[in-house]
Amino acid sequence: MRETIHFQCTECNRITYNSTKDKRQHPERIELKKFCSFCRKHVLHKETKK
Repeated sequence: MRETIHFQCTECNRITYNSTKDKRQHPERIELKKFCSFCRKHVLHKETKK
């Protein structure tokens, strides 16, 4: 069963992306470098609890 996850920018702390993942197969948290439209640059985004 896939669950919805949210990605939070590490610089401005805003939630800018949503995705899904299978928490049984991948229990660790995801970190991706994505574009933040508020910071206007590519920054590290971390998976958050919601």
